[in-house]
Parts: sequence; structure tokens; C-alpha cells
Amino acid sequence: MAESFDLIILGAGPGGYVAAIRAAQLGMNVACVDSRDTLGGVCLNVGCIPSKVLLESSHLFVHTRDDLAAHGITTKGVSVDLGKMLARKDKVVEDLTKGITFLFKKNKVTFVQGYASFTSTTSVSVKGKDGTRELSAPRIIIATGSAPTELPGVTIDEKTVVTSTGALSLAKVPEHLVIIGGGYIGLEMGSVWRRLGAKVTVIEYLDSLVPSMDKEVCLALTKSLKNQGMDFLLSTKVMRVDQTKKGLTVVTSPSQGGVESTLSCDVLLSCAGRRPYTQGLDLDKIGLSLDARGFIPVNHDFATSVPGIYAIGDVIGGAMLAHKAEEEGVACVEGMVGQKPHVNYGAIPAVIYTSPEVASVGKTQEQLAQEGVPFTVGKFPFSANSRARATSATEGFVKILAHAQTDEVLGVHIIHADAGTLIGEAALAMEYRASSEDIARTCHAHPTTSEAVKEAALSALGRAIHI
Repeated sequence: MAESFDLIILGAGPGGYVAAIRAAQLGMNVACVDSRDTLGGVCLNVGCIPSKVLLESSHLFVHTRDDLAAHGITTKGVSVDLGKMLARKDKVVEDLTKGITFLFKKNKVTFVQGYASFTSTTSVSVKGKDGTRELSAPRIIIATGSAPTELPGVTIDEKTVVTSTGALSLAKVPEHLVIIGGGYIGLEMGSVWRRLGAKVTVIEYLDSLVPSMDKEVCLALTKSLKNQGMDFLLSTKVMRVDQTKKGLTVVTSPSQGGVESTLSCDVLLSCAGRRPYTQGLDLDKIGLSLDARGFIPVNHDFATSVPGIYAIGDVIGGAMLAHKAEEEGVACVEGMVGQKPHVNYGAIPAVIYTSPEVASVGKTQEQLAQEGVPFTVGKFPFSANSRARATSATEGFVKILAHAQTDEVLGVHIIHADAGTLIGEAALAMEYRASSEDIARTCHAHPTTSEAVKEAALSALGRAIHI
């Protein structure tokens, strides 16, 4: 006999586990199903969190080796213990997954380990390590996330040809790491292994890195990463990867066709995008169809075409970001109890955790120009910011795009060591439809890097003080 719940959530990633906790707070009896033994999904187990741990550790190594002398701090014989670095990464992940387990117990959310498949519109069968469990509920949320896109001619073994999962746990620093894809994941993982000593070459099909990024910021990031020793092959596609006795041979050609060329490496990271993950759910049994790209269509309440079935996160498309999935999960369950939640997709920030970081929210300059929206540009360099000078983090700038007639902030783009933190103010401003004058007239503590945001807002008004 099936175990009965008010709500079943398929997937315990950021969207799924947050939705489960919020639903429990709202009084629902919730079951959350995931194939892993630990909660948190790809993001916490093999994505966002472990990659940020390695980014921080590798950054501290380079900072100690190269930058401390300017502060009068002498260091000698600085080296990396890769085993300890990876062990710390695993410990951070373990502690955080245990934290979600605690939150599930605190909120009385039932975790069911296993692979779920629909048996009807109100029931699923879950095959786990301890056998099969039948669950039923009048509402079911699909939050199964995404998986790496598979490329023809590239066979993943997670040893020498790896996805981001394998790249988090390489046994040694590669001599030459080739990365397919110049997006967030490729640039972040490339940064980690470049800092630790690997030669890194990034192959990107398009003519620039992260095509959704503001072009001016993109050029600044590309220049910075090149200065750090990363190589880029733009407008280039990978035809195939051959295994040889000496390692790997990557066969490439120009994106629009042309003469093939090769390069050798010992490790290849394939991260040319991600695809929605719905395999094994037996969606056909409930009459739920996917769109042409494999995503689940939903309405503004995250309801699918099948009554009682909802979907959130990567499986419904849009920006594949953990915090976007979280917002959708909360909005989805709050709507179920009659509340009127809303996700403002125009104010969802995005961050690339390279060094410097890149963070953005809203429209790019190119998008506004293409849409014919009149705008003003305000910029302020961190080289003129006193706190940045004190910390030696002077690389980068803040760029604010405001409507030329109403002064409403339409987009903010930051490249700097603190960009991921600073973008929060911009997201809040856009959520409340603030003007650049609103930001400019807000008192910012001195000396802080946040003053650069204020100065960029002043610049948009034509009256920056410190430049």
C-alpha cells in the first residue's frame, strides 16, 4: 500500500529541498525523493559548493605565493598538498549535506532515497537501496535538475575525459587540461587547475566567452584570464577526442568549417552546457510531454499540463542557477496554499567565481541597444576605490545601465574580487525598481568596495565624485 503525503518532490537539489522545507513550514506532509544518499543535489554534492571550495583554496595558494610580498609578508617554499585540499572540499560538502538532513528532520520532511518513476498522476514508485516504496500525493513537483550535455565524438570516462564531477577530484594536477566550453563551469574549473600548475586551454564554439555576458565585461575578463596564463581557442569546435598511448588528442576545426587541427593533453573537461534531466521518470505514463529541447513546459504557477503535477528549476528552462530554482520552489508551494508569490526573472543575479569575479543582473548594454531602449551608462573603476587600494584588489569596475528618461536601473555588471557579494545591492535595487539616483543618494560605508556601486550610479547621472 502506498505511503500517503500532501506533496511529493522529486529531486533534493536547491529547488527541491528548499521547496520541501517551505512546504513543511506551510503545514504540508512532505516527501522528498532523490537518487543520492545525501541531500543537496548536483549543486551541493558535485557542483556549486565543491567548486567554490577549490576556487578559494587555489586562490589562497596563488595569493600567498605571489601577492603577500607587496604587503611586507615574506613566504618561502609555498606548496600545495592536493590530497588535503581535496579532503577539505569533501569535508565542507559533508558538513553542508548534514545540515540539510538536520533541516529535514527539524521540519519533519520525509527523505526517500532512490530513483522515482510515475505510476499515475498521484503516485510514484521509488527504487532504492532498501527496496521499492510506493508514494502517493495529490500534488507532485518535478525538480530533477540537469545533467552535462553529451557531445558526439567525446566519450566520458571520468578519469581522463571528465565532466565537472570528475574535474573536482583529479588525483593529480594535469600537465595540460583542455576544456570544451567557455562558460561558467569551464572558466571556474580552468581557474582552479591553472592556479595549481596546469597548462589550460579553453575551446569555445562561439566567438567570445559566456555569450550572455555584457561585452565590455567579457573583454575585461578574457584579458584578465589570459594574463593568468589561460589560453583560449574561440570560434572553434571539437570534432572528436582520440585516446592514444601518450594521452589524448583533441581534433578541432573552425566553428564555421575549415581545416582541422589537433592538440594533445592528458585531461579533457567537457562542459559545453547542461540538459534537463528527466530520464526514468516515465512521464509518458501521465501524459506529460516535453518541448523540443527536452524541457517541461509550465505556466506562471509552475503547473504543467497535467493537473497536480508541477515543475521547477533546471527542468523548466531559463537560467540554470541554484538560486533561481530556490525562488521557484518557494513560489510554487506558496501558490498551492493560496498565497500570491512572484519570481522576478529580470532581477536574478548571476556570478562567475573566477578571479576577478564577474556578477551581473538585468540587461546588458547589447540587449538594450538591440531592443531600442534609451539608456545611460555609469562606470567606476576599482582602481579609484580606497578600500580596493588598501586590499590590492584594484582590478575591475562597476557598470550601471539606467533608462535615459526615467533613470530606472536596467542592468548592473561588476568585475571585481567582491563582485558576487556586491551584486546583491544591485539585485535589491532592481527588485524595487530603483533609479540610479536612489543608489547614489544611499549612504555607503567608507571605506568599502560598495562605494564603487554608488560612484557608478553617480556616474550614470553625470556627477561622479572620485573620477
